[in-house]
Amino acid sequence: MSTVRNHTPVSASGRLGRPDQHPGRSDPAYLRRRDALAAPADAHRVGAPYPAVDYTEEEHRTWRVVHQALGPAHRAHACRAVLEAGEEAAIPGERIPQHAEVSVHLMARTGFAFTLAGGVVPNERFLGAMEHGYFHAVQFVRHPAVPLYTPEPDVLHDVFGHGVHLSCPRFARLYRLIGRAANQVATEEALDILSRVYWFTLEYGLITESGTPKVYGAALLSSYGEIAAHDRREVRELDLRTAAGTPYRISGYQPVLYAVRSLEHLEDTLGAFCEDFDDDTAHRLGIPALSRDRA
Repeated sequence: MSTVRNHTPVSASGRLGRPDQHPGRSDPAYLRRRDALAAPADAHRVGAPYPAVDYTEEEHRTWRVVHQALGPAHRAHACRAVLEAGEEAAIPGERIPQHAEVSVHLMARTGFAFTLAGGVVPNERFLGAMEHGYFHAVQFVRHPAVPLYTPEPDVLHDVFGHGVHLSCPRFARLYRLIGRAANQVATEEALDILSRVYWFTLEYGLITESGTPKVYGAALLSSYGEIAAHDRREVRELDLRTAAGTPYRISGYQPVLYAVRSLEHLEDTLGAFCEDFDDDTAHRLGIPALSRDRA
């Protein structure tokens, strides 16, 4: 699995909650709706068309709440490249856009399009599809009781995070770069290493601007609680060998994040790593095999 995104809940009192206590884990009506929207992904072929969703007013309301919260959070904590990409993305604030609607815009900007996911996607499929301009995205919406937190990726994450990235040609090239590296290896070990590199860059990466860590990672861009939680994590300068050997938790704040000095630094570092990436990379660089904690 690759594209699990991490968002940690912040209650009205400011206390963090546990993902297993989230109402989206136990509300039968919500789970039926979520599963119904995820079901078409079971037989989906990458790049094939798929049905639009008739979203409910409650789901649109959840979208509006998150949109209103993330706008100021992005202006305060996102890097310049992301803010510029967000302007180009022109994400609607009053309603949930259909995947096809977002894809039309992305295709015009960078040649990317969404392809349907039902949740977790295996590394080989998820990462490899990016070389060909497809990003796996879900259509379901997080539980309305806790709109600023989701224990799994949802349409808000995919549009506010990856939709913004893929509106920017420079970020889109990095997605294709990782996809190309994935398609040139054959082992699960190599794909797992590449998924950690993806995780600590395009999902959870930071850029230092004027001495301050600013967010560019898609998971942070779509997580109201975690986007500014600098006091809860250690920030290190990006070293991909170290990042590839760093375990991460799917649920809960990431204790360690990696920052680059600039977008050019990210492009150079990721480009060099992916150019030399092969099935022997772990042995050559001494990167340990790790099992992700899925709790």
